[in-house]
Amino acid sequence: MGKPTGFIEYLREIPADVPPLDRTANWEEFHIHMPDDKLRTQGARCMDCGIPFCHTGKLISGMASGCPVNNLIPEWNDLVYRGLWREALDRLHKTNNFPEFTGRVCPAPCEGSCTLGIIEPPVAIKTIECAIVDKGWAEGWIAPNPPDVRTGKSVAVIGSGPAGLACADQLNKAGHTVTVFERADRIGGLLLYGIPNMKLDKRGVVERRVRLMEAEGVAFKTGVDVGNNLAPARLVEDFSAVVLCTGATKPRDLPIPGREIPGVHFAMDFLTENTRFLLDGGFANGSKPPIFAGGKNVVVIGGGDTGTDCVGTSLRHGCASVTQLEILPKPPTDRAKDNPWPEWPKVYKMDYGQEEAAAKQGADPRQYEVTAKRFIAGPDGHLGSVEITDIRWGKDAQGRFVPGEVEGTTRVIPAELVLLAMGFLGPEDQLIEALGIGRDSRSNAKAEHEKYATNVRNVFAAGDCRRGQSLVVWAINEGRGAAREVDRHLMGSTQLP
Repeated sequence: MGKPTGFIEYLREIPADVPPLDRTANWEEFHIHMPDDKLRTQGARCMDCGIPFCHTGKLISGMASGCPVNNLIPEWNDLVYRGLWREALDRLHKTNNFPEFTGRVCPAPCEGSCTLGIIEPPVAIKTIECAIVDKGWAEGWIAPNPPDVRTGKSVAVIGSGPAGLACADQLNKAGHTVTVFERADRIGGLLLYGIPNMKLDKRGVVERRVRLMEAEGVAFKTGVDVGNNLAPARLVEDFSAVVLCTGATKPRDLPIPGREIPGVHFAMDFLTENTRFLLDGGFANGSKPPIFAGGKNVVVIGGGDTGTDCVGTSLRHGCASVTQLEILPKPPTDRAKDNPWPEWPKVYKMDYGQEEAAAKQGADPRQYEVTAKRFIAGPDGHLGSVEITDIRWGKDAQGRFVPGEVEGTTRVIPAELVLLAMGFLGPEDQLIEALGIGRDSRSNAKAEHEKYATNVRNVFAAGDCRRGQSLVVWAINEGRGAAREVDRHLMGSTQLP
């Protein structure tokens, strides 16, 4: 490494953010870029540890440890320290098609498994990754590079989220003719409609990469709902291979009394409609999106990134208040004994949405070990409140952890809007059933990891529709892996990583 003692000499530093109360006034990204000299100093903290768990990409105790796309993190940290930004970008693109996405939205399991993190705050890996690729775009180093030769093989990719885009990008690089089918009106899937603009800019970041892929030869078709307005069998007949990258879009519901009352919505419906409204210019003329939180008491049921995004979006609408209900216990402030390095650290932290809510309301909006019992209509028949109760976790007769209601804690809180952010149950049924794809025990498309082939000839599956709800970076991993196996299937061998 260029600075063997850098981890001793320098403290961790990450970019400042626009203050919470200021950034909730708009939909712009709120991270402030760091100057090059500070980024080089952060690169110097990479400690030549000899055991770089940061890029191992393994599941430990069910959580990601290290980078799932196996980014060459120590290498590009060193290159940044030495000021070799273009070489750092080349290293970054060797393993990650879309570092401008992961550099913004990935929870950075690499940092959770950083060796320096055992004794000090970890290397600012995510910050450096984002800076490398942003500089690449700014300097014009990222430009269309279509393949020199086409193979004569064609591949249909169904779904344009991170798995579908990564798969399409890799197959196009291999020389295949790739068409991506997307049922929405714009390309990007989860990246576009599932993540709010202040977290991942749509026109400046997502659409920019899509335009580059188009210039390199990838064809995109929007408004095509395969299995509805296009027969899946037709794709199997017309293309050399088909790859399902449809995501796990079946939301987990909460079937408690009052679920049918107007005002209870799935979180993804709320986020999708808000981003579509924003991109269509709706906020500019003073109108409101179909699901609007302005002036309402909002209750978000569920945590994770989706719950946080609902909190941040509700605050930008101008909600009266926002409360987030978490059924799990509050995490500890430091790693527990059963959560050692290099596992993902399950510790208490506030993400951007909670920071914003705390700035407005004075405290973290989350209530832990709480569940909803029923939704209650107001005098107008619309949602007016939610009955909630505390729970405690214990073991049942089979030794499984189950929640139990705490007597005397039932209470009612105001809520004119409830957003269900409790995760997803797997892919939607129609397309998988139409193709006759086998399913695993969790209803996902059945295809072996690292192989990706389904039981239907020439049909592959990757991303959340195969592995279940997961991270964007895992989706990119799977899209790249599926492309490799499709290329091998079509050509007999492959040069794709």
